[in-house]
Amino acid sequence: MSTTEPAELGEGHSPAAWTSVIIMLVGFTIGTLCFWFDIVWGVWASAAIVVIGLIIGWVMGKAGYGVNGPKYVSKHHNE
Repeated sequence: MSTTEPAELGEGHSPAAWTSVIIMLVGFTIGTLCFWFDIVWGVWASAAIVVIGLIIGWVMGKAGYGVNGPKYVSKHHNE
C-alpha cells in the first residue's frame, strides 16, 4: 500500500462554483413556488434560470475563476 495522499480535487470551492450554485438554487426556489401556485410560465422561466446558472458557472470557469483557474486563489485551512 502506498502512503501518499490523493490530490485534492478542490471540492468546488471557487467563485465559479458558488455563483453557479446560488443562481441555480434561486431558480429551483422560484420554480417550486410557481409550481405550488400553478404558475406555468414561472416554472418554465425558472427552468431557464437554472440553465443560465449552469452556463454562467461554465463561462466563469473558462474565464479562470474555476478551481484550477489562474484567477482563483485557494485558501488552505490548517488542521
